[in-house]
Amino acid sequence: MNSSQPKNQKAKIVTAIPGPESRALRAREDEHIAPGLQGYAVMAGIVVEEGRGSAVTDVDGNSYLDFIGGINVNALGHSHPKFVTALQDQAAKISVGSFTSRARVELGERLAATPPAPGVHRLQLYSGGAEAVESALRLAKCHTGKYEFVSFWGGFHGKTMGALSLMGSTFKDKLGPMVPGAHQIPYADCYRCPIGLSYPSCGIACAEVGRKQVKTASAGEVAAVIVEPMQGTAGNVIPPKEFLPAVREMADELGALLIADEMITGLGRTGRRWGTDHTGVRPDVVTIGKAFGGGFPLSGLLTTDEIAQAKPWGNASGSSSSYGGNPLAAAAGAAALRIIDEEKLVENAHAVGAVLKRELQGFVDRYPFVGFVDGVGLLLRMELVSDKKTKAPLPRRVTERIFAEAVRRGLLTMAYAASFRIQPALTIDEATAKNGVEILREVFDVVEREKLWRS
Repeated sequence: MNSSQPKNQKAKIVTAIPGPESRALRAREDEHIAPGLQGYAVMAGIVVEEGRGSAVTDVDGNSYLDFIGGINVNALGHSHPKFVTALQDQAAKISVGSFTSRARVELGERLAATPPAPGVHRLQLYSGGAEAVESALRLAKCHTGKYEFVSFWGGFHGKTMGALSLMGSTFKDKLGPMVPGAHQIPYADCYRCPIGLSYPSCGIACAEVGRKQVKTASAGEVAAVIVEPMQGTAGNVIPPKEFLPAVREMADELGALLIADEMITGLGRTGRRWGTDHTGVRPDVVTIGKAFGGGFPLSGLLTTDEIAQAKPWGNASGSSSSYGGNPLAAAAGAAALRIIDEEKLVENAHAVGAVLKRELQGFVDRYPFVGFVDGVGLLLRMELVSDKKTKAPLPRRVTERIFAEAVRRGLLTMAYAASFRIQPALTIDEATAKNGVEILREVFDVVEREKLWRS
């Protein structure tokens, strides 16, 4: 497993954080860059120079362990040598255009060899996640002749207008009006149950509430139900095994397609090839990205032969993208899939993820502000709370302090949010994972010693 990336990586801090060169370069960038960059990148204040495996080195020579993983994009680890070679070789030949290439043939064949479900192999390619989701929505309209969509509380599918209308959070405030016909219903987050019950005695009542809501709120024109098998942006939420089958049943009852958004969960993140593999639910359309390109901007959707024929989506140029599937992107995707298979990264995610989860679950008893730890594979969740009984989230000022303390010690995390997401590269080894946990333990000891969760 993971034969091409470094092992037992450790942090090394040699300057104040951020260092002088980072501060100088950030000041120059701030003269021109627009606001709205990724929050963790802004808060950390560092300027990166290079990355290897699960470590990032800044321009001042400080090395950090990376538990952010590009928010699930960095599946292969930084600068994977096989991936670098594949891109260099392809860039030296041809990189743009929509013609068939050897790389694209390989990409399609590798995906079809282990599809999310039998027959779900027909591929269209794009450059970003929201673009693939928008295409899936158009495809559902074309196939069903309907126009409404159902999504879930906590769901995130992109920031373009159609995807934004499906967002199950307040992120879309002040960005309306939304696209008509969008309905959001509860997702099964059993730690923070949306309807105040407890699993398993609830009988997955949230799914029934959602079904009734759609029945009464829609115009009977639901084209698709779109769902993340496990929710990422909401905090790496793992629903109970009964939930996704209930969603499939609802889609069938509505005469709608089921779109599985596997941007985060696909291609090994959860310790299975696909997020839907945990329940055996068969989706009609699957959107993919992040790990799919190995770090290169590449996304896509998979569907069946029949659904892909829907017009006008299936017309020439009806579902294409000028960047999607170009030779360089295809080479990146083919290389990523090849590495995932050859280095058994799905299995590595399962094995190392189990170790990491076990280490982090010990935090629940050790620290009064760690309310819950859960996860599958290398998709892990930690809830930071000011009170374990009420589950009140830690205030932002405290979580941002945790983030800053971690960076100062050489660990890049998403601990700036109370729903703390942990998703290192699928190539991470057990020793490196434990080294990161040790830094996190040092930081949490500071929080406990200073009683910050009470502030």
